[in-house]
This record gives sequence, C-alpha cells and structure tokens, in this order.
Amino acid sequence: KILEEIRKRLAANEQARISYAYRQTLRVEDFDPRGLRAGEYREVRDVIFLSTGERTERLLGKPSSSLTRLRLTDEDFSDMRDVQPLLLTTDVAFLYETSYRGEETVDGIRCYVLRIQPRQILDGQRLFDGLIWIEPESYSIIRSEGRAVPEIHTRNSENLFPRFRTTRSKVDGKYWFPDLTSGDDVLEFRTGPQRMRLTIRYSNYQRFAANSTITFDK
Repeated sequence: KILEEIRKRLAANEQARISYAYRQTLRVEDFDPRGLRAGEYREVRDVIFLSTGERTERLLGKPSSSLTRLRLTDEDFSDMRDVQPLLLTTDVAFLYETSYRGEETVDGIRCYVLRIQPRQILDGQRLFDGLIWIEPESYSIIRSEGRAVPEIHTRNSENLFPRFRTTRSKVDGKYWFPDLTSGDDVLEFRTGPQRMRLTIRYSNYQRFAANSTITFDK
C-alpha cells in the first residue's frame, strides 16, 4: 500500500519538470592504461520551448572532442538526455518494476529507498536500472544511482555504459530537479578495461509560461 502511494504521488511531482527549460553541460573523459587522462568531450545545450510550446534542444556552440579511447554513440546521448536525469512521469513509470527497500538518511534527509528495474526492454529502448531515494514529505526523488540498460554486444562491437549517480536540489522552493550526474567507472570491454568519467550539470531552470491547459485522465 505504501509503495502504491509513493508511485502515485512521485509521478505527479515528476511531471512538473516537463514545464521547465534548463541548461545541460556535459563532459566525458577517457583515460589511458596508466590512469592518465587521454581526452575529453564537451558540449553545452539548452532544453527550451518554441513559441508554439513545443519542447526542443539547442546546442550552444560546437561540441569539442579529444577522446582517443572511447567513441560516444547514439545510445550514450540518449542516456544523457533521458536516463541519467531519470524523470519518472506517469507515462514512463509503468515501464518499471518497483520494490521497497526501506529507509535511509541522505544528507540529513530521511528517505524511502526504492529499487527500480525494467519490466522488459524492447528493441532500441533505453531504461534505468538501480535505486532511487525519495523524500517522504514531498514524495520527490532526491538521488538516483544505477546504470542505463541494456548493454549492447554484437560479434564485432560492444557498447557499454557507466554506473552513475544523479543528485537533485530544490527549484522554485518546491520541486527537486537534477543538478548533477557523475560517474567514474571502468568498462570491461573484450579488448580490455577502459576507464570513463562522466559529468553532467543541469542549471538555469526556468518555468515555461503559456496560455494552455493541461488535463489528466481520472
């Protein structure tokens, strides 16, 4: 019963982020076998709204890359957009099985801990597998930890993904939105281990105002 109440109220809170524009600053680093940084990828993009109210993205400047040991794929960029910030709205939450793992204190805040994993993964789908921490008074996610799935293995290539943690902070005094995703992981490729460091910062949250009405099914 408590799990159903958590899921219901959590999805309603998560819906709010859809109404906000924000900036996403991405940095990916790779390392050589000695542990020294070999290169990096950087980009900054704004998630904005057109005058029609349609949500879109705009790159600020040209991405720069000096990566030598990693190649970023379409799946990596999809994860950075949708999985690592982990927005569990009603139209996404049903994709996951959820189990209650008890309570834990995070940065002085007592939280519910839930295990989240995909019910099934369809071809081309990218989903989250891990844990989320929920602040019980507002039913808001304040932290998530896990990885994007599935990993992709073919005869001639591998596409592996790092473990990460996403933390949140308050926006407009009431919503908890992602502020930082960080990951520092060793990916076990067939050709040998490869260290990868990921940093995504989310900033400049601004609510989009339009003369529109949103209705929800009863």
